[in-house]
Amino acid sequence: MTEVIPGKYKGTRFRRGQVISAADIPVLLDMGKEQLYVCEKQDMQSMQDMQSMQDMQDIQSMSNVQGKSGMLHEEEGAIKLCVLCRGSYIKAAPVREGKIELFAEKPGLLKIDSEKIAALNMIDGLAVITLYGNRGVKADEKIAAVKIIPLFIEGEKLNAAAGICGADKPVNIIPYKHKKAGIIITGNEVFQKRIPETGSEILEKKLEAFDVECNEKVILPDDPEKISTAILGMIERGIDLVICTGGMSVDPDDKTPLGIRKTGARIVSHGVPFQPGVMLLLSYYEKNGLFVPIIGAPACVFYEHITALDVLLPRLLADDPVGREDLARLGEGGIGNR
Repeated sequence: MTEVIPGKYKGTRFRRGQVISAADIPVLLDMGKEQLYVCEKQDMQSMQDMQSMQDMQDIQSMSNVQGKSGMLHEEEGAIKLCVLCRGSYIKAAPVREGKIELFAEKPGLLKIDSEKIAALNMIDGLAVITLYGNRGVKADEKIAAVKIIPLFIEGEKLNAAAGICGADKPVNIIPYKHKKAGIIITGNEVFQKRIPETGSEILEKKLEAFDVECNEKVILPDDPEKISTAILGMIERGIDLVICTGGMSVDPDDKTPLGIRKTGARIVSHGVPFQPGVMLLLSYYEKNGLFVPIIGAPACVFYEHITALDVLLPRLLADDPVGREDLARLGEGGIGNR
């Protein structure tokens, strides 16, 4: 039973199996509970097993719990639903009031199968709640929760959920891969030292949040041949993520996009439906067995906290390929910081 003190507290005040004493009566009345109900269940061993569970790392062993009546207690149902939904690198909290919260075991990219989540939530009595997918998460960050809404639920509904989920879990984390990054700052004004170069420091701080080494950094003029040569040289030396900054607009003087094209990289898109960062260019160098993202970062990465670059980095650093359709989907919710 949940006790709520407005503005102060919400939590479980009485749990299954708790012995009620005379001193508890005023508390129950204050909670609006004037009657207590007793539930008798045939398969009590499974209930005792759940009460003794202290951590949910062994949750898979409980996945076949089911009462003889075909009805599942909310906590049994939550365990089954958790087993169906929880994928790689995810840990589960103990079950409470028919709900299990899921947390990231390590930093990585959160992948959500939106279609499966929607189908699960169409089953009356089930609730699966997650963060938006394709975003980076930190270790121990809460990413999802599964909940059985009624006190008891038909086993057939969990069987239907199993049919939806199949072998591929709808909630997963892809750990970041260790990367060596190269940064190319372009612009005659920077190359000629007319203005100080500060952009690389901002990029390095962004990459520090991931498992990335910034091994190389170079400042170049607005010369597409030199830009192309520098990119290819970095790739030959083992750099597996190249970020170019400066000169990404439609002005004729902006040569960075042409320099990227001259490498022979496959251009996914020059321009993405996300503000700030519309002028970002995403490409992949795909020769000689290599698969190296080359990014043309717009100027806004130097002064905006969240840009299109920040939205895409978790996917690029988890080796999750980004296609034209993925970029198109950024348009929904693409105004303002995420």
